[in-house]
Amino acid sequence: MKAVVFRSPEIPVAVTEVELAAPKAGEVRVKIAAAGVCHSDLHVRRGEWPAPAPLVMGHEGSGVVTERGDGVTGLSVGDHVVLSWVPPCGECPRCLAGREAQCQKVASIIAPLGTLFDQRSRLGADGESLHHYLGVSSYAEEVVVPASGAIRVRKDAPLDVIAVVGCAVATGVGAVTNTAGVDAGSTVVVIGCGGVGLNVVQGARLAGASRIVAVDMLPAKTELAARFGATDAIDASQGDAVAALFEIFPDGADYVFDAIGRTSTTEQAIRMLALGGAAVIVGLPPAGATASFEPLVLAEADQRILGSNYGSVRPAIDIPRLVDQYMAGELLIDELISARRPLAEASDALDDLESGGALRTLLIP
Repeated sequence: MKAVVFRSPEIPVAVTEVELAAPKAGEVRVKIAAAGVCHSDLHVRRGEWPAPAPLVMGHEGSGVVTERGDGVTGLSVGDHVVLSWVPPCGECPRCLAGREAQCQKVASIIAPLGTLFDQRSRLGADGESLHHYLGVSSYAEEVVVPASGAIRVRKDAPLDVIAVVGCAVATGVGAVTNTAGVDAGSTVVVIGCGGVGLNVVQGARLAGASRIVAVDMLPAKTELAARFGATDAIDASQGDAVAALFEIFPDGADYVFDAIGRTSTTEQAIRMLALGGAAVIVGLPPAGATASFEPLVLAEADQRILGSNYGSVRPAIDIPRLVDQYMAGELLIDELISARRPLAEASDALDDLESGGALRTLLIP
């Protein structure tokens, strides 16, 4: 099969003929319908995140189950699935406590080793073993994933759209509903109106926020955010975004979501808070980045800083629900998709994302 392989930041990603082994016990093979191009993939290509290489890229996707390994009972051949880059093990203390996004086996095996749960890869090329990216590797014609990472969804939902539910939508909406627990009537600020940020905006809308302020360097993105539910906009290219926010909310905001993850935007988010407010870090920075804040101010104002990994989702519960909300017209997803490209154009799709000219490009094998 064909797949997009990353070797190092100095070598362009390239489509390669790759061998894919059959699924083992507890795994399934999925024919990919579409794979989303995400900033996390950019971090890998830039060398900003530690990732075992060479690897097959991609962690957001959808497809159809074509084969089951031994012991798989919750999925059937022909099922439509959205891939989850956290395939919960179901056994560790975090999973047993209902915190699947914090699965300890994913954190200790899948992510750092670039393998599946048995610490082995199913991918290879010319006798060389290739690593999995976050247990998915969706920039490919097919994947083998843990069954818990293939989330069955309704068959009438378009697979070439709902691929983005597996990361952008789940991460953004989940940060609002699961991580922060935004209350109806709250005031919300979203810094960064890319694919994840727009889903934070619509998550806040669904939660009943009274006002939602979209902040971005590009006016076109804050204009789009209005379609997703933003009530106000700040053009961050025109000066101090924190000062502009206090012109809208003199007492600060109840919730501020950093959907970019730069040191500067994290610090802005904290400074924008009202008494008792929460800054939620959704966008992920390069490894080793640090931000500064004044602990005394945070303590005296009873404020919180929350990290949000994958929107704190429970994949088997939240992903089908989000697909249902899309099909009911409650969630906008089509509007997130900037373009569809073949696998051979993966490098160009990453360039488009890096330039700020794309929200989500889908790679179609």
